[in-house]
Amino acid sequence: MEFTAQQLGQYNGSDPSKPIYVALKGRVFDVTTGSSFYGPGGAYTMFAGKDASRALAKMSKNEEDIISSLDGLSEKEIGVLNDWEKKFEAKYPVVGRVVS
Repeated sequence: MEFTAQQLGQYNGSDPSKPIYVALKGRVFDVTTGSSFYGPGGAYTMFAGKDASRALAKMSKNEEDIISSLDGLSEKEIGVLNDWEKKFEAKYPVVGRVVS
C-alpha cells in the first residue's frame, strides 16, 4: 500500500479500530503489537502515524525531529537509523511505503 503523510497520520493510535503505523526511511511498519510503546500514553506515541526516521537517527523525541528528512545527519546518526531499521524489520511487518 502507498500512503501520503496525511494518510499515514490516520494510523496514530487514536482510533482503536485501526492499526498503528510508524514509517522509517519511507517504509511503513505495522507496530500495533507494540502498542504499549506506540499507542496513546506510550513512550514513543509521538512517532505513531509519522515517519520517525530523523528522530530515531538522532535519538530524539523532539517534535521538529519527527520527520523523514535525513539531510545533514552524521555518519554515526545514519548508523543508528540503520540499527533501528533492522530492529523494526525483525519485529514488525512492512505494510507499505510513504509517497510524496
